[in-house]
Amino acid sequence: MNLQLSRTGEMRHLLTIEGLPKQVIYDVLDAAESFMPVTKRDVKKVPLLRGKTIFNLFFESSTRTRTTFEIAAKRLSADVININVGTSAVAKGESLLDTIANLSAMNADMFVVRHGQSGAPHLIAKYVPPHINVINAGDGSHAHPTQALLDMYTIRYFKKKFEGLRVAIVGDISHSRVARSQIHALTTLGASEVRVIAPKTLLPANVENLGVSVYNDIALGLQEVDVIIMLRLQRERMSGVNLPSSQEFYSAYGLTQKRLSLAKSDAIVMHPGPINRGVEIESLVADGRSSVILPQVTFGIAIRMAVMSILAGQAK
Repeated sequence: MNLQLSRTGEMRHLLTIEGLPKQVIYDVLDAAESFMPVTKRDVKKVPLLRGKTIFNLFFESSTRTRTTFEIAAKRLSADVININVGTSAVAKGESLLDTIANLSAMNADMFVVRHGQSGAPHLIAKYVPPHINVINAGDGSHAHPTQALLDMYTIRYFKKKFEGLRVAIVGDISHSRVARSQIHALTTLGASEVRVIAPKTLLPANVENLGVSVYNDIALGLQEVDVIIMLRLQRERMSGVNLPSSQEFYSAYGLTQKRLSLAKSDAIVMHPGPINRGVEIESLVADGRSSVILPQVTFGIAIRMAVMSILAGQAK
C-alpha cells in the first residue's frame, strides 16, 4: 500500500522521495516555479489555503526548516500553529498517536512533522483521518523529501535538465536523510551519474545498491562533475567515534578552491545547511561564484508552497 498516493495517482502525503513517480516530482517543481513570482511581490500572499489549519509538529528542533514551512503556509494564507513538543503532553508520557488524535479533533488540515525516529511521519499518515495531509519534514536518518525537492529545483534552475548530469554528494552519507532523498530524486529524474564521496566510516552498508558510484578519494570523485552537494556532519546521530576530529575531515574531504577546480568549470556548489565553514566547506567556496547555497534557501519556500498546495488540491 502506497500511503503517499491516492488510487488515481494524486499525492495525499509527502513522506519520502523513494517510489514517487517522476511526473509527480516534476509537478512539484513546476508548481514551485509558478510560486516564485509571489516571493518577489510586495504583498507575498495568495489565498489558496485560506481557512486551512496547518500544524508544525517538530519533535526535533530545526529553526530553518520550521521557519520556511511557516512562511510557505502563511504565504498561502493558511492558519499556522507551531507546537512546542518539548512542553506538550508527549513529554509527559502521552503517545504520539494520542497527540495526533487530539490535534486532529481540533480541525487540523495538515501536519508538518519532524521527528528523530525514522518512520514516525509514516505512522502518523497511516492513522490520520482521510482529509488530513502529512508532510515529512525530516525523520531520523531516513528521509527529508522537501529538502531533496528544493535541491532538484535548484539543479534544474541552474542546469536546465537532469539528463547527462554528473552529481557528487560529499560527506556524511551514512547519517544523512537528505542524501538518501537526493539519491532517490536524482536517479528517478535521470541524472547520468550520482557519486557519493565519503570515508568508509560514513558510508551506509551496500550504498551502491541505490544506484550510485562510490568514491573514498575526493580528488577522484570530483573529476568532471556538474554539481557538488556538500553535506553537514551529523554528529548528533553518530554512535561511537567515526572520525578523530573535524579538522581531519576537512583535510580529507572539505571542499576547497583547489578541489573545486577538479570539477567542471561551470559546476555549481550546494549545501542543505547549516554550513560548518572550515569543516565541510571553505568560506571562499561557500561565498564564491560557484555557490548556489543562498538561492537554495529562497527556492525552499516556493517548494514548500507547492507541496502544500498540491496536497490540498489547490495547485496552480
